[in-house]
Amino acid sequence: MVPILLLSLATGAGCFHGHHSENPGSKGDGHHVVGPSYPIDPDLTDRGNPKGRQFEFKMRLADSKLFRGDDATLEPTKKAVRTERKIFVYIPAAYRDGTPAPVLVTHDGPSQLKLVRNALDNLTISKNPERSLPPFIVVSIENGGNDGKNSERGLEYDTMSDRFARFINDEVFPAVLADPAIHAAYPKLAITSNPWGRATMGCSSGGAAAMTMAWFRPDLFRRVIAYSGTFVDQQDDDAPEEAKFPLGAWEYHSSLKLIANSPKKPLRLFTHVSENDNRAKDPEETYHNWVMAGERTAAALKDKGYHYRYVLSRATGHCDSKVFDLTLADTLVWTWQGYRPE
Repeated sequence: MVPILLLSLATGAGCFHGHHSENPGSKGDGHHVVGPSYPIDPDLTDRGNPKGRQFEFKMRLADSKLFRGDDATLEPTKKAVRTERKIFVYIPAAYRDGTPAPVLVTHDGPSQLKLVRNALDNLTISKNPERSLPPFIVVSIENGGNDGKNSERGLEYDTMSDRFARFINDEVFPAVLADPAIHAAYPKLAITSNPWGRATMGCSSGGAAAMTMAWFRPDLFRRVIAYSGTFVDQQDDDAPEEAKFPLGAWEYHSSLKLIANSPKKPLRLFTHVSENDNRAKDPEETYHNWVMAGERTAAALKDKGYHYRYVLSRATGHCDSKVFDLTLADTLVWTWQGYRPE
């Protein structure tokens, strides 16, 4: 029998699973500046340690109840929508079948999966408790196609709602557990229902998606990694969410000031911006200034007292691969700091 994921939807979006807690301390929190030199971290290279197993399968958009690819906001003749999306899954060698697995969801799959795999291979067996990772599985999800407003990717990543978090929890996770190849190799595979054991990561709009998943559903996801996050106004103008969040993800730090004006949520958040990120050259394009958005998001997290880590990378551009090469191992270690396995 295929294992059944124990969903935590019944708690509701406003409930925070009070029986789950963590006390990670403040080590590594705060503002950090890196660059202009970007050597790759050795823990992100193949150091010859035991390897896990990687799987790949596809999900048809037409089979989804949440993202079928036919939303009214889409313009498929201008911005093509995929008919199916690839799902990449990596299960590290240190994972033991039947153990409730922590999980990292990454967007725009396979994205940085190679670096994350190497980090897991090297740091799940680390003898240094301050430089180690739990044996989380990675679920890397291809977007639905194209970019920006009126696109499927934009709908999934830039919309201010819990819809994408529900898609991952309700449709992608069960599909992972039901995949024949994965089930044959790991017949007792289980994904933890502890929201502190669920992290999400992305770059650009994928970074905004990581933030939004946890912001709207902290009962499902609590650890966030957002590189070059699109905390700007890129939500579709025709989206129903415009009525409540007229400037999209810009509302986290300005106008509505969601971070400042909302009750503090049980979240741990890494954010980043590059010095030469997508700066708006036209003063009228303020709501699309990635650097300003990144700085103000970090300042809002600091003022609210969140465990946050903000990195400014010198002499780099949007979603610059050099930044991942230098920082991703440190980012993962900080993000998972304080996690206690079940």
